[in-house]
Amino acid sequence: MLGHYEYDYLIVGAGLFGSIFAYEMTKQGKKCVVVEKRPHIGGNSYCLDIQGIKVHRYGAHIFHTSNSKVWDYVNYFVQFRPFINSPVARYKDELFNLPFNMNTFYQMWGTKSPQAAKEKLDQQRGQYLNIEPKNLEEQALRLVGPDIYYKLVKGYTEKQWGRPANELPAFIIKRLPVRFTFDNNYFSDIYQGIPVGGYNKLIERLLENTQVKLGIDYLLHREEWNNKAKKIVFTGQIDSWFDECYGPLEYRSLQFEDEFLEIDNYQGNAVVNYTEYEVPFTRIIEHKHFEGSHKPYTVISREFPLTWKKGNEPFYPVNDDRNNALYNKYLEVAQALPNVIFGGRLGDYKYYDMDKVIEKALEAVAEEKHNQA
Repeated sequence: MLGHYEYDYLIVGAGLFGSIFAYEMTKQGKKCVVVEKRPHIGGNSYCLDIQGIKVHRYGAHIFHTSNSKVWDYVNYFVQFRPFINSPVARYKDELFNLPFNMNTFYQMWGTKSPQAAKEKLDQQRGQYLNIEPKNLEEQALRLVGPDIYYKLVKGYTEKQWGRPANELPAFIIKRLPVRFTFDNNYFSDIYQGIPVGGYNKLIERLLENTQVKLGIDYLLHREEWNNKAKKIVFTGQIDSWFDECYGPLEYRSLQFEDEFLEIDNYQGNAVVNYTEYEVPFTRIIEHKHFEGSHKPYTVISREFPLTWKKGNEPFYPVNDDRNNALYNKYLEVAQALPNVIFGGRLGDYKYYDMDKVIEKALEAVAEEKHNQA
């Protein structure tokens, strides 16, 4: 029984985590309402339709997982089109395949066999192997040596994080995948693809039986909304829930500049990274390649990293020691709240791939069902 409450669950945020929680609890007969600050559902997976091209509004989203349960789960709602992410890196006038593989090594050094590539890589890394890395630059040089680092890692990373590589912690690059095959598949997961019709189709199916209210900033009206539900699922910034009482957590943000072009193909690939520091954007996304569109025009998006400030979208948590310690303070008080569930990349202050968000949402659902049993 709801008693004096209108809803069993108030879910703040219509991204993957909130939408899955709403779907599963609605299926259990619970009454849910989803409130979303943005004018659309889907969180960062939202696709904007520009003349029939599905534009990944918040950056390239390529679904990949090795978890068969997650793959079966999303395929229950939507059909997936096979898509292999094979990005290209551009440094000045040179083009390189990613991830670092035999194609990259041939383009960089002219090596034609795995043995020749290994010998060249060992030669490049040699002088750095005995150094205990104190920063990202030393870590990267130890992993791949100077040629790859200075052309393909340094500028891109410094743009992404807004700081010199020798001032970034080494743990950001724990490893750099190096493959001695001619394989440009960026991900090693078994299942990879893009939903037919875009991610909006997936979120719409998840939320089709749940009440959704868009354009509502929950934190500005929390007292009113808290009185409507027995329990709250919060997928926003955990520090904002607590009015940043211990101080604000840090994030990196992004800005996108779209361009509609009356040509059928701009760059021949969905994602081209620009690794030169002097180029202000990190990559160009050509969205039609995600869905194999044959339209006679195209849409590209340039992606610019930004220092996050209030009013910007928080994309990447800065998980250094200081911020992680701060997050743990918030987590401690959050765990003491009996009627609030925190989740998603902002609620957990962790960068998640989409499949990991789904895993976390299903875990939260299972725990909630267990608590009710």
